[in-house]
Amino acid sequence: MDGNKLNASTSFEKRVRRHIIGRSLNFFAVTAPGFEYLCHEELMALPLSVKSAAIVPGGVEFTGRVHDCYLANLYLRTASRILMRIHRFKATNLRQLHKKSAGFPWELYIHNGMVPQIRVTTRHSRLFHTDAIADAFMENITHRMSGGVFAGHEDAQAFEQKIFVRVFKDDFTISLDSSGELLHKRGVKRHGGKAPIRETIAAAALRLAGHKGMEPFVDPMCGSGTFTVEGAMKANNIPSGWYREFAFMGWPCFRQKRWDHIKKMAQKEIAIIEHPLIFASDKDQKTVSAFKKQLNRFSFSKSVKVFHKDFFDLSPAGFAEFGEFKHQGMVAINPPYGLRLGKHQESKRLFQDICRKLVLDFKGWKLILIVPHKSFLKNTPFRFKTTPFFHGGLNLDLLTGKIL
Repeated sequence: MDGNKLNASTSFEKRVRRHIIGRSLNFFAVTAPGFEYLCHEELMALPLSVKSAAIVPGGVEFTGRVHDCYLANLYLRTASRILMRIHRFKATNLRQLHKKSAGFPWELYIHNGMVPQIRVTTRHSRLFHTDAIADAFMENITHRMSGGVFAGHEDAQAFEQKIFVRVFKDDFTISLDSSGELLHKRGVKRHGGKAPIRETIAAAALRLAGHKGMEPFVDPMCGSGTFTVEGAMKANNIPSGWYREFAFMGWPCFRQKRWDHIKKMAQKEIAIIEHPLIFASDKDQKTVSAFKKQLNRFSFSKSVKVFHKDFFDLSPAGFAEFGEFKHQGMVAINPPYGLRLGKHQESKRLFQDICRKLVLDFKGWKLILIVPHKSFLKNTPFRFKTTPFFHGGLNLDLLTGKIL
């Protein structure tokens, strides 16, 4: 490296440390509506450098160092994305927008040669054409990055980076996505199944139901195995992001040694259970076979037993061959209700059948049950708490309680 390039590199490194690594930054953990407080509880339990966070609609705003962003992505089970706030300004027309975004030091946040995706939302603003706004940002980023010697990366095109632009009443908030793929993608499942539910919702359900990871856990309509995987990762104390990568790993400020240290500390806390504690079943043989195949790739599979059986032919006593139950545990059910037009009565009958089966064979167990209609909850034969949530275009209810 010649002297000019060396000096430019050294100067750039100092700027990165001064503006990003060496200061407190603002972040936003995105959650499903209604689960913000659960994410806040998780966040406050982490060893953050700054304990400052506030619950707002749709997520949790918090302050911290850039390595706190690493921690949030690795550990938060109920967050769907972590954004880093990088710029704020007011603009009422395209000329102002170009002027206020042109001088921003984009090179500190994205590698030279990387082409970011720009996602724009507007509300109650004079600038409302999202494509025009995105084009203005892309033009300024391209011009800025081509005008100097900035950090490049030999594989810059391999990184995916999203920039979120939110415009509300002419106020622009610019955020850098630190997660990449949504955080419900744990890097474990690669197959589909009936009645899928996102892992972040399953994690919220487990938390609401009081799951500690030390009791028997049954997922008797497992489908793609979302509840099973969440229960197993919790029982083995495996961080939710342990098996995946994140967008922040493609930032110019990313420090591999710091990330390696964080993962080393996390690994010390992982405790693999050597006997079955989580039991999953489904009546569909192909679903069970696909799920088993995926699970066998992971060390926590020792704590999971998957078998082919209909829920209505199942009872805790039947698990004796897999591992004896010494005490009652938790059962989680996300039934394939069939929510198409004309299926309401079928769904209602299935719900009633499930309730009768639970009372008959799982009395005393803790319960998680996804319910498609509030009307189904009338005369439910056990005590419960309902938490409404929106998922897959549907308004659903999460029922948690104890089967009496």
